Amino acid sequence: MFHIYVDGSCLGNQNVDSDTPAGWGVVVITGSNDLGRGNGEILHEFNGKVVTDSSDSKFIGAEVGSNNTAELTAFAEALRWVLSEGGESDIIIKTDSQYAGNQATGAWKAKANRELVAHVQALWNEVTQIRELSWEHVKAHSGHRWNERADHLAIRAANDETPVSLSFWKPGQR
Repeated sequence: MFHIYVDGSCLGNQNVDSDTPAGWGVVVITGSNDLGRGNGEILHEFNGKVVTDSSDSKFIGAEVGSNNTAELTAFAEALRWVLSEGGESDIIIKTDSQYAGNQATGAWKAKANRELVAHVQALWNEVTQIRELSWEHVKAHSGHRWNERADHLAIRAANDETPVSLSFWKPGQR
């Protein structure tokens, strides 16, 4: 089973527009027993900016840079990773955003960010057709190791720092 921590960050999350800097972070953990403030080991981590330019090939529907679009983009990127790299393991996505989790699963009706939400829901539905997938809420900024790591990656991306995409290989791992 993989535990995937996702987070989003926005610089100045008031009066946002398409130029407001926002970023997302994803941390894939293996070997976690879900006890304490984060055990297991990082298998892969990556981050990026929220793309609001509809002519950009990485555009997935975010019209503005905001905490919500960053959280949803992190969810989308985690689900894309699952489809391309996630093997056959069960997946739990951990987020400090009730909004993103409930939008991704369709539990809440989208009032904003409709194109982005539709994209995330389509990815969620695609993944659930091939493996067990769930999400859990974690408390933000409570010292949980992996949630803090995803937050750090999101902040770096929002601040336009060099994107991270690291895989951690272990002997005997395929």
